[in-house]
Amino acid sequence: MNWNALYDRLRAAAPSLELRREEPMSRHTSFQVGGPVPLMALPKNEEEVQLVLSVAALEFGVKPFFMGRGTNLLVSDAGAGLLVVKAYDGLNRLELLPQGEWPGQQTILAGSGVSLARLASFALEHGLTGLEFAQGIPGSVGGGVYMNAGAYGGELSQVVSSVASVSLPAEKAVREYANPKFSYRHSQFQEQDDFILRACFSLKPGDPAEIKAKMEDFARRRREKQPLEYPSAGSFFKRPAPVDGAPVYAGALIERCGLKGLTVGGAQVSEKHAGFIVNRGGATCGDIVKLMAQVRERVFRETGITLEPEVRCLGGEGEKWNF
Repeated sequence: MNWNALYDRLRAAAPSLELRREEPMSRHTSFQVGGPVPLMALPKNEEEVQLVLSVAALEFGVKPFFMGRGTNLLVSDAGAGLLVVKAYDGLNRLELLPQGEWPGQQTILAGSGVSLARLASFALEHGLTGLEFAQGIPGSVGGGVYMNAGAYGGELSQVVSSVASVSLPAEKAVREYANPKFSYRHSQFQEQDDFILRACFSLKPGDPAEIKAKMEDFARRRREKQPLEYPSAGSFFKRPAPVDGAPVYAGALIERCGLKGLTVGGAQVSEKHAGFIVNRGGATCGDIVKLMAQVRERVFRETGITLEPEVRCLGGEGEKWNF
């Protein structure tokens, strides 16, 4: 692939578009690991998104990789040979829409680059309840919708009413999905080559004091129970399926197997919460992958349960790793 030619074509087509060459992914992932990608585009509006997708797919046959804040992403130390389109630093539209047809509900429109923390705070500012759980999730709207992010019993699927996206190869028309399909840590967009542009959230009016108190309680619980002082991708593994009708939690299984504090290089199973793998300093992607493999092997050997990573993993040529 002639990355210089793609860079020159995008630069000529959109002089104001921010482009970075040989950009280290360690600067863009919450794990703070990952080698370079040959080209990264950071569009500031929907028109730039469509232009990047159109030029890349139709003229160069390149399938971009879409990302937000990189809070659920693990990238190879060798980097990845692909074009990354990052939404977080742009696409920050955030507004309260006029009262719709549903009595007792109001809708917030948020661009895919808006942080979930900012979205939750915006809902609080307007006295709307339903997004309290999202205040401490470090991702963006686009990434959160893509993976149906959630915490403390809440998921975005409970409040997302519609999603707008563009597909590959880029179409002129923006697709609008009313009531998109979600499941646990999954959305229909994981099977589609779509760049999420924005989403609408239907919320109910609530008591601002109660909303704020709930958000503060979640924040306190995160500080007490989660290793927020170290780089990580949050909960590393998905919640396993129930056993005999009883819920099963990855962190509890890992702790039960005596793996708290297990270390490979700079990567460690958190001593504070076994469901987290953290970068204690200088960790490589290789360290994290080796540690993950040891955890999965031990948990399976002792419990018969296979832990599935919640993080998205990219290898040298942008291929997803299979676990």
